[in-house]
Amino acid sequence: MYRKFFILVIALMGSLTAMADDTISIDTISIDTIYIYDTPDTTVVDTATANSAFQELSLRERVRQRLTANYYKIRFDSIYVIRPIGKVTLKLRVNQTGNTFHAKGTIRDVYSKADLATSHKTTFAVAAIYRGIGVGFAINPAKWGGIYKDYEFNLNFYSRRFSLDFSYQRSESLSGDIRRGDTMLRMEKDDVEMNMVNFAATYTFNHRKFSYQAAFTQSYIQRRSAGSWLACLSYQGGSLKTTDALKSRNPQSPEVRIYLGHVGIGGGYGYNWVLGRRWLLHLSVMPTFVVFNRNNLTINGERKKAEHVRFNMIFNERLAVVFNISPRFFVGATLVMNNSVFDDSNVIINQNKWRARGFFGMRL
Repeated sequence: MYRKFFILVIALMGSLTAMADDTISIDTISIDTIYIYDTPDTTVVDTATANSAFQELSLRERVRQRLTANYYKIRFDSIYVIRPIGKVTLKLRVNQTGNTFHAKGTIRDVYSKADLATSHKTTFAVAAIYRGIGVGFAINPAKWGGIYKDYEFNLNFYSRRFSLDFSYQRSESLSGDIRRGDTMLRMEKDDVEMNMVNFAATYTFNHRKFSYQAAFTQSYIQRRSAGSWLACLSYQGGSLKTTDALKSRNPQSPEVRIYLGHVGIGGGYGYNWVLGRRWLLHLSVMPTFVVFNRNNLTINGERKKAEHVRFNMIFNERLAVVFNISPRFFVGATLVMNNSVFDDSNVIINQNKWRARGFFGMRL
């Protein structure tokens, strides 16, 4: 006797999480539907009949079936990586980001140095994910209270092969010290304006057994320990400059502009360490060598350029800890960092951008 059933073949084109303040998740999928008559000896595919029957289903049911088929279509080695149980995942998250800068150089035999840091941005978020599609809402209490006035956009994308960490920050909250010769100037908020971009793209070679999603999105579960070699492309670019507010407050203060823009190519290694059946520890380090830069330091209109080719580096680090309290409850923390080490005879620039996250999740 014939048995009729649908097979929904859903190709996942990408999954990305954008966090402007703080999280919206979007999945893009493409769908093909086939209908199969199954007998002990033959299998015949009838696409037209399948499409007709599929259209008779309600829109809600069609969407549900497509999402379910896509969600459980796993290209990992199931001995190492599987999908978790449950249809819906709820998360509570707290996020914090920060950025520090250090620059120094000598112009006309006068040594100058700057050490600055932005205010920390802290947000609280709740997110709901159904079969890989999610939506979230975040609040920044300091911004609501008028204390935090900076703007920051973070985008993190983790798939089986590719991953991306991107951030853009516009800030006037930098504070610290600028030294020129024997003069030390204390920088307060609104004295320095910053616009900065950080970018790190990664390719995972052992994408059958090693999962970034298990560590950073918890959309998969790493069952056995595994690692992978990684290829990485990095970029850091932007500028810092003193504002008119500083000049009006202190007419003797120098006009300072620090520009950085460097590209790095390299790679590294990542490892997911599974302890027992509950703990997952992740560490990946990706050093990249700077192959091009446009770094320079300008003080009172006099510019000192960095040499275009030097042996300098951008480091990209990712850390995560996930504890599965039970098959339905989990808790953990993640940390993503981008650090530049740029040093030549003219200009030395160092930037350290980081984002930390703590979370509690429940699968229903």
